[in-house]
Amino acid sequence: MNSELYFRKATSKDENALWEIIEPVIRNGGTYVFDTESSKEKIMTYWLSHDKETYVAEISAKLIGTFFIKPNQPDLGNHICNAGFIVSQEFLGKGFGRKLGEFAIQEARKLGFQAMQFNYVIETNHNAVKLWQSLGFEIKGKIPEAYRHPELGLVGALIMYQKF
Repeated sequence: MNSELYFRKATSKDENALWEIIEPVIRNGGTYVFDTESSKEKIMTYWLSHDKETYVAEISAKLIGTFFIKPNQPDLGNHICNAGFIVSQEFLGKGFGRKLGEFAIQEARKLGFQAMQFNYVIETNHNAVKLWQSLGFEIKGKIPEAYRHPELGLVGALIMYQKF
């Protein structure tokens, strides 16, 4: 069995394994805008929608993370992509977020995007902010009180950007 990290496109067959990774993040709140009671159907419809290129990361055929890439805006704004990332709780703090980010940037370039923009990084998600800055993203702005954090109340959301 191969114990190396492997990336591939997600398929509908990955839905249950994806939900195992995504559900705890949604239930905990603090990183995504989805209601903490969001259904599997709602989240999978979003994560696997046709407007996205969705990927999974595996080690020994076990999903350990996922991300999607999509145009940030349609038509005349589609040269800049947006992305979303989730690492399995079991694999947090082991460098896999960085590996997902590095691979996503490579894929975005291959797909012809000229830049990547995150529209809504919760400012209290310090690990994500630190990771994206270390991968070359700059904070371009802040939307005050944009997110209703389940524990902290209203907190800001950052706009982060990297030109390729």
